Amino acid sequence: MVGGSGTTQLVFVHGIGGLRDAAEERREWLNALADGARAAGHADVVSGLTQGWLAETRFADYSDLFTDPDAQGAEAIPGAGALGGPEDRQDTEFMTAFVRALIDEVDHQARERGDRRTAAVAEDALAQLPDEGGEDDEEQGVGEPFRVLGRVLTTLLQAPGLRGSTQWASGLPLLSHLSQVGRYLRRREADGDRRTLDARIRERVLSGTDPDRPLIVVSHSLGTVVAFEALRGYEGRVPLLVTLGSPLATGAAVLQRLEPQPPRTPARVERWLNFWDRDDIVVGRPRLERWMRPNASGVVPVTARVDSGGLWVHTASKYLRQAAVAGPLVEALKAGPLVEAFEK
Repeated sequence: MVGGSGTTQLVFVHGIGGLRDAAEERREWLNALADGARAAGHADVVSGLTQGWLAETRFADYSDLFTDPDAQGAEAIPGAGALGGPEDRQDTEFMTAFVRALIDEVDHQARERGDRRTAAVAEDALAQLPDEGGEDDEEQGVGEPFRVLGRVLTTLLQAPGLRGSTQWASGLPLLSHLSQVGRYLRRREADGDRRTLDARIRERVLSGTDPDRPLIVVSHSLGTVVAFEALRGYEGRVPLLVTLGSPLATGAAVLQRLEPQPPRTPARVERWLNFWDRDDIVVGRPRLERWMRPNASGVVPVTARVDSGGLWVHTASKYLRQAAVAGPLVEALKAGPLVEAFEK
């Protein structure tokens, strides 16, 4: 990897999904960022991004920590095997609340833009939700509530505003990936050294970082939750935190489960930019700045909307190709110590 002692560190933090190829995804994210840099008028730094002299870039891969040896492929029932025991009810309750929040967001945004068809689909999906904490759960077994939630999400994905923009054709694969958010926030699944799953994931994100050098973090989806919590005790400079497609503002399901409470911008973060796409099913309304307390420097997240269009809007590369996202990110990298020395 190109880079030296004075190079700014750039860490990519992925979100929900299956096993990752860190080298390949690092390349994909950098290429997408290079496209966004060109669109933002920063073609001069494209080679610096892809060749590594603009920043020392690392893709923080924690996907293997979610691997469930008992799962039966991508459509395995979330919680059946990985969590087990009496905690399954807690996981069911979390996922029901999370899915309810997603439906509420889709419905709210549809009504705001006068999209009656999408609002009707959201209303139909809401009516199919199981009662939270209902007595039927124990009788049906852990799998049935998740199958119901999968069918609810399948209904929601038929909404005209979502049908062409999501990478999930049906609800159960989406639910399986969304369950990773619940597993992280439950702060269980300790290893032999008693490190919980969430702690091990945060260690992966900060592994190898140097507090004596500036750190810029670009996080996506669940990765925005991970990055937010990982940075709370970080002692080095963080000139910029970028969150893409973030569920951080998803009310009781996520926001109120964050640590610390009440949530506030990590102490060393100097700027926080949050981007959302209206057609991104995982993203809550752009209200994060109203719910996140400032750090001692007064920094709060600043949210901007992007419109990716086309297929699969909930991907990091879709966001990074946007000039509005890549522009300020590249400008922060160009302000790094190595670039300043090079320009002199």
